[in-house]
Amino acid sequence: MEAIADECRLPSDAFAAAWDAIKVDYAVRDRLLAQAVLSLQLRMRFSFEVMPVHGLIVLEGPPGTGKTTLARGLADRVARALKPRGATFLQVDPHAMASSSLGKSQREVTRLFQQVIPERAANSPCIVLLDEVETLAADRQRLSLEANPIDVHRATDAALAGIDLLARKARNVLLLATTNFRTAVDRALLSRADWIEEIGPPGEEARRVIILDSLQTLASRWPGVTQLCDHAADFARASAGLDGRRLRKAIISAAAASLETAQDPNKLRAEHVMQVLATVTAAQVEGTAR
Repeated sequence: MEAIADECRLPSDAFAAAWDAIKVDYAVRDRLLAQAVLSLQLRMRFSFEVMPVHGLIVLEGPPGTGKTTLARGLADRVARALKPRGATFLQVDPHAMASSSLGKSQREVTRLFQQVIPERAANSPCIVLLDEVETLAADRQRLSLEANPIDVHRATDAALAGIDLLARKARNVLLLATTNFRTAVDRALLSRADWIEEIGPPGEEARRVIILDSLQTLASRWPGVTQLCDHAADFARASAGLDGRRLRKAIISAAAASLETAQDPNKLRAEHVMQVLATVTAAQVEGTAR
């Protein structure tokens, strides 16, 4: 199915790295893992009528905060908790199900929830990542029938019906959904979530850790970069408001301060990093003001 962007067996070392790559509070990690494991435990032991757990966790927050990567890491941690069985992992690309043909989006969504996911979950637990779930289940109250085809409404209906079906018939399925725009997600989907976790921009300490990680990666090839680690706290203070993705890119871009530093990052200096951080944070403030 074209909508399946990734499929593999977990646990996986590659996915394990994703869990550590996103610098969020350990309390958030522990809460997400405990919620996911409990959801599967309850659903495998009780019917939906007795224990109305949908097996849906939503990660919401602005772009660049690492929601997708964190969700992939979470899937791996859950699979490790399910050893020796492990789990099948599916990552869904909702954009692949969109169609201008009337009824096709609805049919694709129905097929995903009623056929594809149940088939993968037939013999072992299945963890499904619904990335950018607002594309799959747009808020129907915000949609205009004049501007949006009826198929968009029907696709959301199909997604909600599919989640309900999985809750009752495929009780070893865990759904992890991400969204950059919580207000764009249909409220009926959010009401089905067992837990909604807001993943915001990193705090100062998290930014310091991200900066150190980026610098140490560069230093593994250009040892001269190591001396910049002593300035990590200063860089963290100068980068307030940046998300993790933008922060890593800013540190890397600092090596392009000149052709000389690009050719030899050993020549990268603290002032180069500070200048890039000032430019990027100023652009972010200006963009927010708009």
